[in-house]
Amino acid sequence: MKILRREFLNRLGLFSLAALIVGHLFTWIRSLFPNVNYGRLRRVKIGKPLDLPEGITFFNDLKVYVYREHNTFHAVSAVCTHLGCTVNYSRLSRPKTAEIEGKTVLVDWEFHCPCHGSKFYSDGTNYAGPAPRPLEWVKLEVAPEDGKLVVDLDQVVERNSKLTV
Repeated sequence: MKILRREFLNRLGLFSLAALIVGHLFTWIRSLFPNVNYGRLRRVKIGKPLDLPEGITFFNDLKVYVYREHNTFHAVSAVCTHLGCTVNYSRLSRPKTAEIEGKTVLVDWEFHCPCHGSKFYSDGTNYAGPAPRPLEWVKLEVAPEDGKLVVDLDQVVERNSKLTV
């Protein structure tokens, strides 16, 4: 059976079009899954509570922000709830008021996701972008054997759960 040149080119064109569509579908579906894998979450000592500076401290290897306000501490995960990118702490040039859980609060800094533009208030509440839920709060405790602060990334706690030392 002899294939005409025109028929060969038509088949080649259809095959190329099908390959293009499959390639686009693959990349679109692949974009729905995070590229980040932090491995097994863990429990880590981060130092003596009073050695942490006042304010917010970022632990890059743990992907967590730890807050200190006098003798009160809490930790918020830095992993965006959209696709797992690491959110950045950003101080606002002008404080703004926001309604969070029915309360009006003054917000002077927030988190921004560099990947897809999600924005979170300082307590982790999502308010803009594709993030489907707030940032997670993780458990903080004091190790009884040496008094060091322990971040337990395996245990998510309720928002506004704070540790007083």
